Amino acid sequence: MFNFLKKAIESFTKKAETKSKPESAVSAPQPSAKTEQPKELQKLEKKLGFLETVTKVITETKIAGEYFDKIFAALELELLQNNVAAEIVEKIRVKLREDLVGKSLKRGQVADIIKSDLRDMILYALEGPKPVDLIIAAKETKPLVILFVGVNGVGKTTSIAKTAAYLQKNGISCVLAASDTFRAASIEQLQAHADKLKVEMIKHNYGADPAAVAFDAVKHARARNIDVVLIDTAGRQHSNVDLMAELEKIKRVAKPNLTILSVDSLTGNDAVEQARLFNDKIGIDASIISKVDADEKGGTVISVVQATQKPILFIGTGQRYEDFEKFAPEKFVSKIFG
Repeated sequence: MFNFLKKAIESFTKKAETKSKPESAVSAPQPSAKTEQPKELQKLEKKLGFLETVTKVITETKIAGEYFDKIFAALELELLQNNVAAEIVEKIRVKLREDLVGKSLKRGQVADIIKSDLRDMILYALEGPKPVDLIIAAKETKPLVILFVGVNGVGKTTSIAKTAAYLQKNGISCVLAASDTFRAASIEQLQAHADKLKVEMIKHNYGADPAAVAFDAVKHARARNIDVVLIDTAGRQHSNVDLMAELEKIKRVAKPNLTILSVDSLTGNDAVEQARLFNDKIGIDASIISKVDADEKGGTVISVVQATQKPILFIGTGQRYEDFEKFAPEKFVSKIFG
C-alpha cells in the first residue's frame, strides 16, 4: 500500500547516476615546474593521478540543471498521477534541484538524497496545525458539538458512527443528530448505527429543517448531561448553493465547536476540490479521510492537507467500527515509502 513512488524514485536515480556529467575538474596531478622529481617518481604520481581520475568518474556524478529538468519530468508526472497537489510537486522540484544540481555526489548518495528530500517534503506538507484531541475536548467542553459535512457517497455517516464508537471506547457519551433530512433512507441508515452502538439519536421527519434537528440534539445533550453531539448533514454536491446555505444555517443555530469534513480517498483530485470549496464556503477545522486502505496512490491525503491547511483527524481503514485510526503523519509517510 502507498508504494507508488518506488519505481519513480528508482528510475529517477538511475537516470541521474548514469547519464549525468562526471565531475569536470578532475585531472591527474602534475609535478611543479620548479621542482624536478625523479623520473620513476613522476611515473608513479602520473599513474596514481590517473587511477584517482578514473575512480572519481566511476563513483562521482555532477548533474547539470538542464538534465535535471528533463529527468524530473517523469517523477513529476508520477506524483501528479498519484494525486499529489501541484504546489507540493513544485516544492519537491525546488528542493531536489537545490540538493542535486551542480554538486559532486557519490553515486550511492543520489538515491539517498532523493528519498530523504521526498520524505521530508511530504512529511512537511502533512504536519500542519495539530488536530484537536476529541477526548480532551469532550472533557473540557460539555456538550462538545461536532458538525460533519461532505458530499454523498464519501462515507460521512459511517465516519460519524466510527467517531461515536471511538468516543464510547474512551468513556465519552454521545448523541447523534439526523440533520440529513434530504436524502432518502439517510435517517434509517444513521438509526441503524445508533441502534448497533446503543446511542441516542434525535430525528425529525424527512423534509424538516435540518438546523432544528441539530438544535434539538444540542438541547437534549445539555439536559441529559451528554458529552458530545455528532451532527450528520446532507451531502449532494459541494457546488450546490442550497446545500451551502443549509450548512451555514446549521452552523449559526447549532454553533459547533468543530466542523469536520469527510472525504473519500479514492476520489483523488475531486476530494481535494471538495476540501478546498467546503473550507472556503463553510470553514472546516479538520478532515476525516475514508477508504485509505483501498487507495494505492496516497496522494489525496497529502493534497487535502495542502488545500485546506487543516489537519486530518482520523483515517478510515476498513468497514468495521474499529477500522479507524488517529492520523499519524510519520506512520503514513513510512507506508508511502514501503
